[in-house]
This record gives sequence, structure tokens and C-alpha cells, in this order.
Amino acid sequence: MANPGSSELFDTKVEVHDRKQFELKLEYQPSGTDPKSEYLVDTIFFIPRSLNIDAETWSRDQFYADLHNYVRLKTPVLSFDEILTGSHSPLVQLEQRLPLGLMGPVSEVVYDAKMLACVARGALRRFSRGMKKECAHLLRGAETDKCAPTESPAHLMALARKSINSSQEILRRFRSTSAQLAEKYDLGDKAQAALRLVDEYMSLTVEQFFRRIVVQMESMPRSGVYVELRRELMDVVITDESYRRTRKWPSVLAAEGDNEEYSHRIGFLKKFCMNILFLKVQRSSKRKAWEEVLFAIAAGGSMAFALGVGLFAQSRYPQASFNFFMLAVVGYMFKDRMKEALRRMLAAYMGKFLYERTTVIVDPVTQDDVGVCREKLDYGDNVQVPPEIARLRAQDDLVTVAQSELSETVIRYRKRIALDSEMLPRIADGIISGVTDIIRLNIDRLLHDMDDPEYALDYVDLEDFSVGKLQMAKSYRVDVAFRFAVDDGRHQRTTVRLVRFVLDRNGIKRMTDLVPETVLTESAPAHVSVPPGRAAPVTQ
Repeated sequence: MANPGSSELFDTKVEVHDRKQFELKLEYQPSGTDPKSEYLVDTIFFIPRSLNIDAETWSRDQFYADLHNYVRLKTPVLSFDEILTGSHSPLVQLEQRLPLGLMGPVSEVVYDAKMLACVARGALRRFSRGMKKECAHLLRGAETDKCAPTESPAHLMALARKSINSSQEILRRFRSTSAQLAEKYDLGDKAQAALRLVDEYMSLTVEQFFRRIVVQMESMPRSGVYVELRRELMDVVITDESYRRTRKWPSVLAAEGDNEEYSHRIGFLKKFCMNILFLKVQRSSKRKAWEEVLFAIAAGGSMAFALGVGLFAQSRYPQASFNFFMLAVVGYMFKDRMKEALRRMLAAYMGKFLYERTTVIVDPVTQDDVGVCREKLDYGDNVQVPPEIARLRAQDDLVTVAQSELSETVIRYRKRIALDSEMLPRIADGIISGVTDIIRLNIDRLLHDMDDPEYALDYVDLEDFSVGKLQMAKSYRVDVAFRFAVDDGRHQRTTVRLVRFVLDRNGIKRMTDLVPETVLTESAPAHVSVPPGRAAPVTQ
């Protein structure tokens, strides 16, 4: 029987980031039933041959240069009540420094402030999603007359007012504590500036999410409790905007202009506050070291051949003869070509097993290893498309023909992650539950050989036979298949997903789900026990 909570162990999300990039967001959340948790991510690209993509035009080095990877700790999940009263709350820990002293370096004060901004943002995001869900429920109920109009709006009002009061209380207490800490202790100019930036970011975060909720309520009635609720939400937005204007911070929206300063500032503040969650990565390439060993073996084999030819020639012919000279030259010629052939053959064979990049994930605070990530890239004939993915693609007649009569370029990017399940609970006072892995791939290389995105087609009117032009859009389809596997001690699960990116020369037009994420295998047998320090291999 599948573990009911298994889906939380490995969450995946694929979306378009901008016109030139798509994003794969992975959340690894080890259960702790095994010292190590393993995750395997297979990404297979099916690219039309007309785009002129292969191992030469989009080499490994170019692919990895276009691949941007961000690894960070999963934002701790704390409710508003937990932020206000919980013992592990960054706000509570900041307040405890007032009577007890700084209890450590000043950097810990800044750390707690940034962590507060992160958990508060998470709570506001969940509040926004909850309000959106409640509004959708009310609208569906109004359409079917199955929703009591007096009870559900009351529940919506209670949810909103509780979140309004909690968020304002968090801001009030943080600002009061920051001012008292700066007055009571010598924090230094840098720490005081950091606290001001956190304050500004939290104010912007509250404004953004509350404004978003008002936008989500656009379809709600414009009378009764809904008008009152909109007004209360917008009062929070106006209050925080006025607060920033009073502090003379430039992060205030203007009705006219491009709001460039606002956009830049909120982007900078988000990176500044969330950088405490980002993990340090140390990349290396063990494959290159093994390749050097293989190349040495190839050189030794070819040298043995050349030496054998030389010894044979010396035993048969005098060293000053023409025959000896010719055999020595031919032996050297074959030796040189044999060396290159052996190098290619050994490199291709070992490339099936060796990963190209190895990344050690390190906690920047404690310098402890959190996990290891290995990556590899295969092209063309070296790619073995899993049968389940081939079956999913065969459901489309165009794809079926393309796989047989029309050639495709197939590229497979594989990523294997092993996390130390026992290390995560020791980070940030145990409120960290997992790791978030964000992968962004720039597809600009796929656009180089595309035709113009628009062209005209002759059109004849059937009534008067007048000739005109019709506008036509030129686009290309790139299918991307994902295969996700997790091995977390007693739980193993494998899922697949197939998406299609519609591209033109300007970039990504849209992404469609051909096959939503589907569970292939899932098991959590109670009788399985994994020896300490080992994890069962992930299914290939």
C-alpha cells in the first residue's frame, strides 16, 4: 500500500520562467526513515532536426553554461500563530535577545531577521492561496445554489481578519524589537542597515500579497461583506505604503512612470533576505580524472603495438635497410590512429556509467555536507529512452511518424541527488524540512535556425474571387519528458510527465501538458528495512 504522505517527499513543478527560460522546481523532503534519501531526475528533450541541434552545435559545455541551478533550503513552514508565539520562531528569538543580551555575534541578529522575513512570506503566500480557494468555493456555490451565502462569507471574513491582525502584529513587534536592539546594543552600521532592509522587504511583501488577494476577488460581488473585506485589505496596503513613504524609501508604486526603482529594489531585497536559505555548492568533475586514466591506457596500448612492430622489424631486417624503415613508419602511423580510436571507444563506453559533474552541497553556516549531486548529459544514439516515455509519446500520430520517418535529436539530462536526512534537522534549530532545487534552462540556442515567426499566405475570397493575404504564425514543437524517482528508505516512487513547448524565433510561446505527472510505481512496505548508512538504489 502506498504511503499516504509519499507525495510530500518529492514535489515537482515545471513552468515557463520567461520567453527564453523554463524552470524545473524540485522539493526534496526526506522523511528521516533512512540516513540517506536518493532522488533521480531524468529530463529527455525531443528536438526537431530542423533546429540543427546536436552534440556539436549544443555541446556539453554550452548546455551546462545555459543551465542555471539554485539550491536552497526549503522555507520553513510556520503559521502566523507559530511566528508570534513558537519557541523556534525567529521573531521570538529576536525578542529574547533584549533581556538576555545578543547571545552571540551580531550576524545572528541579522540571520534571525532574514529568517523572519522568509517564514512571514511563506505564511502570507499560504494565506493568499487559501483566500483564492475560498473565493473559488463561494463562486461555485453561488452558481449551484448549494453554498449558504451567510456562512461561507463569514468564514472568509474571519480568515482574512485573523491574517490581517497577525501580519500587522508581526510587523509591529519586529519594528519595536529592532529599534530597541539598535538602541541598547552596538550593532554596527551594517547590521542596522540590514534590519532596515528586512523591515522594508516585509512591508513590501505584506503589500504585494494583500494587493494580490484584492485582485483575486475581482469576480466577487461588489456589495455587502465583500466590499468591506476589500476595504480592510486595501487599508493594509495603504498603511504599509505610507510607512515606507514616511521612511523615505523609494519602494513606492507610482501611477505614472515605469516604476524601475520599485522593481529593482524589491528584487534586490528578496535576494538579500532569502540568501540565508541558499546552500553553497562545490563542483568538480571526477569524469575528467577517469578519462585521463583511460587515455593513459589507450596510449599504453598503442605504444605496445608500435613497440611490437619495431621489435618484429628489428628481428627480421637490418636496422639500416629500407624494409626496417618502412615497417617502423607504418607501425608509428597505426600507433597514432590506434591511440585515438581507443580513446574514443573507451570514453564512449565509460560515458555510459560516469557522471560528468559532481556537486557537493554545503551548509554555508556550519560547513557541513548536506548532500551530493551528480549530473550527466547524453546525445543521440547514447540516449536510451525509457519504454514508459516512448509509450506516452506514441499516443500522438505526428510524434509517432516523427520518431520513425522524420529524424529527431534526443538529448538526455540526468541528475541524481543524495541527501543526508540526518543533517537537515540540525539546521536552523530544526525548522528546516527539506531542500529546494531550482533548475532554469535557457533555450536561446534552439532559436538560432528558426524561420521568421510570421508570414503571409495568399487567400482567395469565394464570393468575388478577390485576392488577399492571411497572417500565419510559424512555430516549432519541442517535447520534454520528465521521469522522477525517489528512494527514501521505506518509500520508493517513480512518476513521469510529458510537456510540449511551442517555440518561435522570439522564444517560448506557451507550454502545454501532454501527459500530466503520472505515478508509475509506488511502494512503502512495512517489512522492508534498510541497513543504517545505506539507501536502496533508485530504479533506473
